[in-house]
Parts: sequence; structure tokens; C-alpha cells
Amino acid sequence: MSTISVAGQGQTQSECSIDFPREERLVKGNPERHTYNLYEHPNMDCGIWQCEVGAWNIVFAENKQEFFTVIEGKVRLHAKHSDIVIDVGAGEAGIIPPGFEGTFEVLEAVKKYYVNVMV
Repeated sequence: MSTISVAGQGQTQSECSIDFPREERLVKGNPERHTYNLYEHPNMDCGIWQCEVGAWNIVFAENKQEFFTVIEGKVRLHAKHSDIVIDVGAGEAGIIPPGFEGTFEVLEAVKKYYVNVMV
């Protein structure tokens, strides 16, 4: 039976996964990224993500979308097939839709809550 919970509650400390953008996707810098996964489910995961300044190309699968809220810092998303560019700063939220292709740019070191949903 499923139950409601506070993300991360009951964990002694969320393990941190550290990675870098793949070399073939790098646009600017080589930012270190920290992911603290707080909840996992076959159709959804959520947590806290932190990253240094830099930029890289992203390609979302047709069955994946992300909702995020910036806690600190600022990011910019550039859509590949249009001139749409959005900035998301502290206290604001953004959505990356299924199939999105573009560039994810960290303008100021960022910390965000994320929720990935598989549709």
C-alpha cells in the first residue's frame, strides 16, 4: 500500500551522485553536477540538483518530462528548433516537456528541486 511522505524523510542522508555533462554535449565549461535523489518510483523521481556555471545540450525522451523549482541561482533553456529562450531564477519554476531538444545553461551556480515524470 502506498503512503504519503516528506521527500527524503527517514533517510539518514541522501547519497550524492556526482557527474559531468558528456563531452560530446558540452557547450561551455565542464560543470560538476550533484544530484540528491529523494524519492524514486517507476514513473517518477524527485530530489535536489546542484550545478556549477556551464552549458550543455540536452535531449529529453518522448516519455520524460521535468518540473523544477530554482532555490538558488539562475538557469537558461534554449530550444533547439526555435528562437525560444527562457530564464528561470530563484523562486521560479520551469517545465521541460517530453521530446525537448536544446541547451541547458547554468548562468549562476544553481540549486533546484526537480521532479521527473515518465509518461
